[in-house]
Amino acid sequence: MRILVLDAQGGGIGRQLIMALREVLPQAMIMAVGTNAIATMAMLKAGADKAATGENAVLVALRTADVVVGPIGIVIADAMMGEVTPPMAKAIGQFEGKRVLIPFQNCDSYIVGVQEKNTGALVKEAVEIIQGIAEETMEKKV
Repeated sequence: MRILVLDAQGGGIGRQLIMALREVLPQAMIMAVGTNAIATMAMLKAGADKAATGENAVLVALRTADVVVGPIGIVIADAMMGEVTPPMAKAIGQFEGKRVLIPFQNCDSYIVGVQEKNTGALVKEAVEIIQGIAEETMEKKV
């Protein structure tokens, strides 16, 4: 399974995701793309197999990913203080694989019906969802 982790700003969410994914899916190929070099470096240090920075890196990594995960802002053009470009948001929105979006109530967007949780709880839930996707994928291949 190829998991693409996307993050912006300081890469803290991506870092937490990668560390948690490594524990439950050690065989997964984890690709990290940061919208800036700081985010990319944080995710690489957390254990990503590959890492790159910027819009084109997102577009290229989406070609081979099975799952993309990150804060909900990755599908909102100009989110995260403008770090998510319209082409990035469009490509992620049109991605044919599975998207796991972490519902942070930020980017001036409010997600109705979503319970406020701390970052650790949100990351844990996202990892559980990806683990379920990985198990479904393995069952289909057998």
